[in-house]
Amino acid sequence: MMLTLALSHDGPPLDLDVALPAGEIVAVVGPSGSGKTSLLRAVAGLIRPRSGRIALGEDAWLDTARGMSKPTRERPIGYVSQHYGLFPHLSALANVACSLTHLPPGDRAERARACLALAHVAGLDDRLPRELSGGQQQRVAMARALAREPRVLLLDEPFSSVDRSTRKRLYVELKRLHAELAATVLLVTHDLDEAALLATHLCLIQRGRIVQHGATGDVLTRPATVAAARLLDLPNLFTGTLERDGAARTLRWGPHALALPAAADAATAAGTAWTILPTKVLLHRVDRPSRGERENPVRATIADLVTLGDDVIARLVPEGLPDARLHLKLSLHVAQRNSLAPGREVTVSLLADAIVPLAGE
Repeated sequence: MMLTLALSHDGPPLDLDVALPAGEIVAVVGPSGSGKTSLLRAVAGLIRPRSGRIALGEDAWLDTARGMSKPTRERPIGYVSQHYGLFPHLSALANVACSLTHLPPGDRAERARACLALAHVAGLDDRLPRELSGGQQQRVAMARALAREPRVLLLDEPFSSVDRSTRKRLYVELKRLHAELAATVLLVTHDLDEAALLATHLCLIQRGRIVQHGATGDVLTRPATVAAARLLDLPNLFTGTLERDGAARTLRWGPHALALPAAADAATAAGTAWTILPTKVLLHRVDRPSRGERENPVRATIADLVTLGDDVIARLVPEGLPDARLHLKLSLHVAQRNSLAPGREVTVSLLADAIVPLAGE
């Protein structure tokens, strides 16, 4: 079963057609103003697009071709907004109970308490939102969203207002709830690290359009286009020329001839854009040589080094490409063992399987 989203709208702009896997945590990632929240609001029925269709499996919630649009109350969704949207004059229990108008009044308190317990905030029934911490407010908002047993849970940057330690605990809670409830989760975030930790499916969005979507690991390591690589903030983004000789594929990058896998046919022959993750650039180490050192060796000079905790980011000037900066990420221990320093000449390998040719914008 899939969550089908085919939406066209002018204000805010949306122009997308995508089928997302049901029962998964799907992260929607993009810059501010890219249409992430508008997409959630359209799914929730808070925006009626100019045209389109929204369906979970065979259950259609919106089909403008048939003049059909279910109101929000009839869509099996739970919604947690960025600032939680708790009613300030209502207790935690009352905030959850207010979403249970479909139940008889005498049953609402019991169901609300059960949801608070599910979200690990049992015992806080009588507290007002201002008497709760940020993490507790988030859990109450989650309890309210879960109260109607939604098939799709919509989360709009729900962790952005809490501190780092609370955020980590809430990550665990979300994964636990998802495993227990098996609902589809549509998580809007601008944080790629958060998406990588939580989501099994990643959807990149820009200016209301889907740039790329797929399994999270695949999207993060193998962007399909230049636009996707930029949204992922990949620092190693270059151009070269792709040459074919039978089954062999070679990428000409300045004076360097980089062998590619035979399957690398997506790019054009001239002006080929390509990327490689900094973690996939292999340093030829003096302390422990590697088998990969024979593959696509490139001599370079270290321009500068930046230490970030236990990691080091080295910017390299490849031989024959004075304006290029090749980013290499390695552990502080390895950098120290190999006496890396600005101005030092090194050799790195760009492993063929790690080079990703990119389609244009």
